[in-house]
Amino acid sequence: MSVDMETFKQFAQMLPHLGENAQVTQRSDAERVGSAKEQFLRKLDNRMAIELESCIHCGHCASACHFYTGTEDPKYVPIRKLDLLKRVYRREVSPLRWLHRLYTDDITVKDLQEWQELVYDSCTECGRCSMVCPMGINIASMVNVMRQGMARADLMPRELMGMEQEQGEHESLFGVGPEQMQGAIAKLQATGIDIPLNKDRADILVTTSVIDLILFTDGLIATAKVMNHLGVNWTLRSDGYEAANFGLLSGCERVQRKSSARLIAAAKACGARTVIIPECGHAYPSMRWEAANDHKQRLAFEVLSISEFLGRELKSGRLRLNKLGRQRKVTFHDPCKIARHSGVIDEPRWVLDALGVDFREVDSGKELNWCCGGGAGVFLINSASDLRQKAFQIKMGQVAKTGADSVVTACGSCRLNFLNGKMRAGWDKEVESLVEMVAEALPGN
Repeated sequence: MSVDMETFKQFAQMLPHLGENAQVTQRSDAERVGSAKEQFLRKLDNRMAIELESCIHCGHCASACHFYTGTEDPKYVPIRKLDLLKRVYRREVSPLRWLHRLYTDDITVKDLQEWQELVYDSCTECGRCSMVCPMGINIASMVNVMRQGMARADLMPRELMGMEQEQGEHESLFGVGPEQMQGAIAKLQATGIDIPLNKDRADILVTTSVIDLILFTDGLIATAKVMNHLGVNWTLRSDGYEAANFGLLSGCERVQRKSSARLIAAAKACGARTVIIPECGHAYPSMRWEAANDHKQRLAFEVLSISEFLGRELKSGRLRLNKLGRQRKVTFHDPCKIARHSGVIDEPRWVLDALGVDFREVDSGKELNWCCGGGAGVFLINSASDLRQKAFQIKMGQVAKTGADSVVTACGSCRLNFLNGKMRAGWDKEVESLVEMVAEALPGN
């Protein structure tokens, strides 16, 4: 089911106000620069040092970047976004630092303020540049280090700062905390949807996000229907349900660890062997790849995205679906963090095949899929609005070539950006959720 555009417009009206409650610390320029450099140096290791020295200026990263391609502005060349990190490396720890200090300027707060646009507004950390780099430079991971330095200097965008502070200090997002979450679930239960909340023992812990609670409610309902249809022992828990991690998006490591710790504790409390991440691109790597490193221990459970889970259940024969029909002409948008970063590429296509729809693959799809332009929190940054739309036009062109009537995705952030792009461009394509299509095709539904 596609979301009602009027409902989306009401949600979108909140976004320009996200940064109004951000608490900005008053600090001197020297303190901000010192904090950023300290973080850069803390994260610099041998791998990064080699990569920072390896660029051969071939330009492949530029041609792979949706922000550069959408604007043709050389300041958006991906490798350039690492210049401040490279300057700190060369001046402070490189073997020839004594020489570099003679002609390499130290970074300033003005530099940091200028680079805020480059590492937040104009980078979704999609990783496409890293994939095509002939030298194997992981630009996306080092942009994240740049964000961490910015966060330590309190120079992140106000929108992400406000969200990170709300999640870190109040355990809520958009004003929705555990109490509001339980109220939202109670309303869904009252309509006859069986959603087991706060079970003491469960094999599967299903997580959700505030976006599903306040906007994409059908996605949460669909997930519940699938779990109940499969007859698995599952639960949602109010002490660990929010999959979105604004610490990861903003670069604030403290909040990143705190947010993942809640989910780890909730899974431990109910003995879950599997944690399901909802349709949320960045939420998957924040638990699947980052959480174990953040807490320096192996996770006691398996982490699966909902699209990955659906694909596995289909292949095992436990999940059977009715055909939705070839009259539905669809294409699929691979969320960057789930597909390119994490390798979940075949599973959603298994699902679409089982649904019997007329599936049309985009050019440069799968692991080379173009980002929608709104990931890594960019959708929420007001100053990135026009830039984001220019990047989104690449997706519009891709979809148009397929002749599909709708775009299916498995990421709420992508879905938000598609809906926003649709609204701004007057686009005629529908935007659909993979898990909602599955629920629609369940036998007996």
